[in-house]
Amino acid sequence: MSNAHSRRNWLSRLVRRTPVIPVVRLHGVIAAEQRPGRLNIATVEPLLTRAFAIKSAPAVAIVINSPGGSPVQSRLISKRIRDLAEEHGKQVLVFVEDAAASGGYFIAVAGDEIFVDPSSIVGSIGVIMAGFGFVGAIEKLGIERRVHTAGRNKSTLDPFLPEKAEDVARIKQFELEIHQVFIDHVKAGRRGRLKADDDVLFTGEWWTGIRGVDLGLVDAVGDLHGVLRQRFGPDVALKHIAPKRPFFTLPRLGFSAGGVLDDIATSLDDRAWWARLGL
Repeated sequence: MSNAHSRRNWLSRLVRRTPVIPVVRLHGVIAAEQRPGRLNIATVEPLLTRAFAIKSAPAVAIVINSPGGSPVQSRLISKRIRDLAEEHGKQVLVFVEDAAASGGYFIAVAGDEIFVDPSSIVGSIGVIMAGFGFVGAIEKLGIERRVHTAGRNKSTLDPFLPEKAEDVARIKQFELEIHQVFIDHVKAGRRGRLKADDDVLFTGEWWTGIRGVDLGLVDAVGDLHGVLRQRFGPDVALKHIAPKRPFFTLPRLGFSAGGVLDDIATSLDDRAWWARLGL
């Protein structure tokens, strides 16, 4: 056997022995709208598909940093993670950075194991709808509100009309139904590991990573590199799965006031989500 052939065999064995773990980073508010920095099934699914398609990988690592958002998009992402894990027979290890709260925690529950920083924020298992009422303001300004609908409930919680008890009751029932979906999801994903009663875990409260371990909401304190080296050896290689960049992009010409205002509104909305957690 030639020396060149021996070297190729040795290099081939060396490469095969180095485990490669794909890493998908999910950072941002969860929302259906297609904007940079927003998490939804349309933007996340291609990353997950690429990660789970790496046949030699024994596991997929998912890094989460999200204050929450859309319950629908949260469920779609979480379900897609579990479907791909079962299809490809891979373990899912979730690592929480600053926060996996509300919808962010909903996604984290898709992991076989969840690791946190001691100061991470986890939980917030609840549903919220918020708004403002401007009835008094428009009365003082002498503004008359005119609304015409087909369907008696079409103007539910109109901020310029007095709040109605039946609207509040209907919204509350709506929230309770979504909350129950969240509760059932956590109980199924964390089966046998939850260590507190429902009236503690499912109030919408959030906790530090350390307290989350005590409650069974997460499994252990640990960081991405430390846990993966411990599990798969010091030579483990991380393959970060990032969105594909277009081959080229056209320069953005001109000035759009609407676009600027949209960006400002989105930024303020994102800040509001993070501010709820003090971040």
